[in-house]
Amino acid sequence: MRINEAQLKSIIDELTLDKEQLKEVASAMRFDMELALQGRESSMPMLCSYIGMPTGQEKGEFLALDFGGTNLRAELVSLKGDCQYEIVKMVAKPLVTEEYNLINGSASAEKVFDFIADMFAELLEGAENKTYYLGHTFSFPSQQTDIYNARLLVWTKEFAIPGVEGEVVNDLLQAAFDRKGLSNIKVVAVINDTVAELLTAGYQYPDTQIGCIYATGSNNCYMERTADVGRPAAIINMESGSFNKLAPSQWDNKLDEASEKPGRQRLEKMVSGRYMGELLSLTVQHLLNLQEKPEFTAIDMSGIMADTTAVASDAAKVISAKVGALEPGEAAYIRDLTEAIAIRSARIVAACFAGILWHVSGSGKIADQHIAIDGSVYEHMPHIKENVQKALYEILDEEAGAVTPMLLKDGSGLGAAIAAAVASKNI
Repeated sequence: MRINEAQLKSIIDELTLDKEQLKEVASAMRFDMELALQGRESSMPMLCSYIGMPTGQEKGEFLALDFGGTNLRAELVSLKGDCQYEIVKMVAKPLVTEEYNLINGSASAEKVFDFIADMFAELLEGAENKTYYLGHTFSFPSQQTDIYNARLLVWTKEFAIPGVEGEVVNDLLQAAFDRKGLSNIKVVAVINDTVAELLTAGYQYPDTQIGCIYATGSNNCYMERTADVGRPAAIINMESGSFNKLAPSQWDNKLDEASEKPGRQRLEKMVSGRYMGELLSLTVQHLLNLQEKPEFTAIDMSGIMADTTAVASDAAKVISAKVGALEPGEAAYIRDLTEAIAIRSARIVAACFAGILWHVSGSGKIADQHIAIDGSVYEHMPHIKENVQKALYEILDEEAGAVTPMLLKDGSGLGAAIAAAVASKNI
């Protein structure tokens, strides 16, 4: 067998966080949050969203754009009040196919936003004369000055579209609608996908104070009720993927060095679906002494971990498709490594929750509440849900009983529609 068991154990140990290390991450998260809220230097920008929690009584038809990854969604949403809603119609399209790539340096701002405008032309076919207010879920680090104005700070998730960084994204979107003869669409709000998730959760579960995206990327937000440092009481988009008070392994450092933006998004590179497969690729290449690095994805990891049999024959099929023929026992060892990467991710995410909960509760006890989580990693990857819950109990002890993490799917569209409803009241 090519795998050295001592070497495997060393790698897994390096990727394992114990109870005390989790508490250190949680404490560091709270400390960095509070530094940013005081206007002091922090690894997280803690961006004000300029919107609070919904009432559940918002009504009307609104448009929603979900721009958070490589798949775009345009939606027509009917808010009915009494916490009821309907997705009337949706158009979804990818930004990357075999025929085109609209996320790399060969694209342009005009080309991408015209592509979006064409999606809404398709969505509203036959209703072009009615005025619609649009909320925009834009899931990249942006600096906002109000509910409409948000300038992209930096692309993440390996996006590199020129002409967008430093620009007001809603101005680019509105200009595209005007170019395409869709001036009946009025862009009125922009929010982060994590904020949209929290708005959606709050519409249905009023005790929710924290929202999380746990998918291709990773981020948290929460309702900050203290207005100070020139900031209103509002939902704070933490951009927690940039949190860097962590102890990365050598594999995290290798991944970071080879990434498009070294030194940035250190937390995200340790927990998100975009990067977990790369961590597995790097460690498997080392263990099997491969000349070429295999290309594992988060989906591959889920397939490997779904096989719980001793012989791991199904896992072996997934692994061998990436690395070639395996020797007996190697698949089970690689599955152990895959589980270590996934479990570490879940435990770090839980530590972030704990830090936020400590901040929100202050010197008091943690109140009964839901944490709204959306994303493919949380929904589909084995070992994630139970290890988030387990880690919360390790960090918070009996107070973890007050906290209920819940999957809340597809919050970006509804959240954007809620934001449009709130913003349009002032027009």
